[in-house]
Amino acid sequence: MATPTAKEPSVSEILGRFVAASRWEELDAPLRHEGKRALLNFFGCALGVAREPAIAAAARLMQEFGGPPQASVIGRAERPDAMGAAFVNAIAGNFLDFDDTHLKTVIHPTAPIAPPVLALAEARDLPGAAVLHAFLLGAEIACRIGAAVSPGHYARGWHITSTCGIFGAAAASAKLLGLNAAEIAAALGIAASLSCGIVENLASGAKNASVGNAARNGLLAALLASKGYDAAPTALEGRLGWARAMGDIPDLEEMIGGLGVRWEFRANTYKPYPAGIVFHAVIDAAFALRERLGLRPDDLAGVIVRGHPLLLERGERAVASERDARVSIAHAAAVALVRGRAGVAEFQADAVHDPEISALREKVRAESDREMLPGAATVTVFTRDGRAETVRVDHARGSLERPLTDAELEAKFRDNAALGGHAARSAECIAHIWALEEAPSLRPLMRLLSAGASRYPA
Repeated sequence: MATPTAKEPSVSEILGRFVAASRWEELDAPLRHEGKRALLNFFGCALGVAREPAIAAAARLMQEFGGPPQASVIGRAERPDAMGAAFVNAIAGNFLDFDDTHLKTVIHPTAPIAPPVLALAEARDLPGAAVLHAFLLGAEIACRIGAAVSPGHYARGWHITSTCGIFGAAAASAKLLGLNAAEIAAALGIAASLSCGIVENLASGAKNASVGNAARNGLLAALLASKGYDAAPTALEGRLGWARAMGDIPDLEEMIGGLGVRWEFRANTYKPYPAGIVFHAVIDAAFALRERLGLRPDDLAGVIVRGHPLLLERGERAVASERDARVSIAHAAAVALVRGRAGVAEFQADAVHDPEISALREKVRAESDREMLPGAATVTVFTRDGRAETVRVDHARGSLERPLTDAELEAKFRDNAALGGHAARSAECIAHIWALEEAPSLRPLMRLLSAGASRYPA
């Protein structure tokens, strides 16, 4: 598709019109349900890290330097202003690398997009259907913009969840604020100047901070647009615009083709393991080998993992911390072979420094295979008595071909809630989330999901 001429509407204008004109009644039941699945997954991930020192520090910081209390921090008692709550909750949702994934772009859409919507809706006492509607629109915008610049954008080092998540956060916030098409287009243009996040920081807290910033800055972009701030109409696709500055010539068909008919968000997926999505096939293959052979770690002489070059680009690293472990080929293979599990505990300090796991990590070698799909992997183990066994996984558990069921997402929520000390409220929270589109107010759910300290003015 050719770049729009000056007389044609720009990408921002087309997307602005789409978001402004969208009606909740036009969204079909499966799409609405997918929105609830995404939120169920997000809330569980955020609850699971409510006690983490990094989350506590961010929550205290936002409350100390922010405005009047407006919104909840999931799993905690702090009540910062809406932008502060959006920042902290986005960090929490992304913290464990356990959040949802749009596989085509490797965007984790809910962490940067749901928090500003939740904060606005809580502060203004808005209904659940409005929350779901705004979230779904924002997620769609983020995934479409990401698809238009993939794979070159990520390959250049831009952290796509942050850099594209901000557009979803801006669009969703603008919809919830009731902005018109021109104002929504301006919000997207403003977001283009506030977009950042780099892959080099993937194994550090800075990665989570950029996701938090995407949520906060997306809300800021919408609020600025509501006050009359404008932006260049072609801020996204222009010759000196966001897409070309941060990647290749954008595929405009991916951005604006079939709006309202073709929904990218239908291709969202949910992780069964708290690690980078490209390592999930490695874990599944290692599980299968462990079950097949019944071997002890000492029986193994070596392990070879083969996968698409993206797997090696993301996962060939020394493992010295929990963050390293979540994006490590060697740790994914070793922990699955040694423990036969890959839950949150298997990517925490105890597992990172486990002597058996550490020793087996040193025996793992990765090989590139351009013929394999990005999400696939082959794991071969070599035993000390000379045997070699191989398992190939083309579609990992949790992928579109093997999606997690609602029941599995509920179980994941309960496990994460227990990690964060909120197991007693799990059943009630789950029921509220599934019934969100009928809820006249978001506040009861947010009260349940916080530390119980939420109070609202009469």
